[in-house]
Amino acid sequence: MKRRQSLALSLALACTAAWAQRPQGPQSPQSPQSPQRPWRIYVVTYRGKTEVERGFADYFKARGIAVEIVWRDIALDPGRLPALVEEIRRDRPDLVHTWGTGVTLGIAGRWDDADRQRYVQDIPLVFSLVASPVGAGIVPDLRSPGRAVTGVSHVASLGAQVQAMRSYRPFSKIGMLYSSNEPNSAAVLKELRALGQVQGFEVIAESFKVDAAGRSMADGVPTVVDRLKAAGANWLYLPPDSFLSTQAKSVVIPAALQAGLPAFASTEQLMAAGALLGLVSRYYNVGQFAAHKAAQILQDKVPPSKIPVETLTRLALQINLPVARRLGMLPPLNMFNYAELIGDAR
Repeated sequence: MKRRQSLALSLALACTAAWAQRPQGPQSPQSPQSPQRPWRIYVVTYRGKTEVERGFADYFKARGIAVEIVWRDIALDPGRLPALVEEIRRDRPDLVHTWGTGVTLGIAGRWDDADRQRYVQDIPLVFSLVASPVGAGIVPDLRSPGRAVTGVSHVASLGAQVQAMRSYRPFSKIGMLYSSNEPNSAAVLKELRALGQVQGFEVIAESFKVDAAGRSMADGVPTVVDRLKAAGANWLYLPPDSFLSTQAKSVVIPAALQAGLPAFASTEQLMAAGALLGLVSRYYNVGQFAAHKAAQILQDKVPPSKIPVETLTRLALQINLPVARRLGMLPPLNMFNYAELIGDAR
């Protein structure tokens, strides 16, 4: 019992954020809203609507906050972002909500970009699904963003993720597959390597191939995964990578299973794609938390520059039992006391 409580507590402490102190579904003080029109919000997504957007919209509906949401999707094509920047500038919505690191950078730019006038600067922006807001250059400081941008990160601290992997199966080397053209993934890799130097494990990284236009491709993934396994990787770490998320179920995880390499998921979507183990935030809750921050800006008139960027602490440690059986890697018995088992539990 003590061992179970110790692990659960350490995982929670490793992912500190204010969300844990709020009731589920945070309440914003109801301030008067103009009777003339609802708040107008642009929501820009990377690959269509997800549970994040459902949670975001449901938050306003449940609280009777009148909003008009304009949905825009780039369909995996960052080349569409400059036109959206111009559209947002013309339409002048009250707020913009962005999905993911690439979309957020394409709309708001880096905080230290010398040519920030190319981006949306004077309209409040709330992002979600950004794993490393500081590392990607979106904000200089999580507690004090210092610009009209704030948001919600969806990924547990790397320390907590590594601890979860180690608790399931000890390791000396972690393999990582990522998109070299995604700033978010590069930031995560840098942080994971720094953690490995401190904790004494090696990170073996391989990137997806890219085409002539610099777009990631899934060609050769089984060969890449085999190389990671041959190099001694004990885990395949799946970072919060947008292209990886689109290929995980059909290509990446099947290759890992074929190679006998257990996959660790950093996000709920990657866990659902078939990873063995994951420490994840619920996308729906991420969307609700982002909407809470939007309500602070719109209703409570709090400047986004003063609203901290935060991460959910209500995380789920998930184990895919069918995958565990296939790999012959059943979890330690004590994990059954606190982990969430998914798949056929028979």
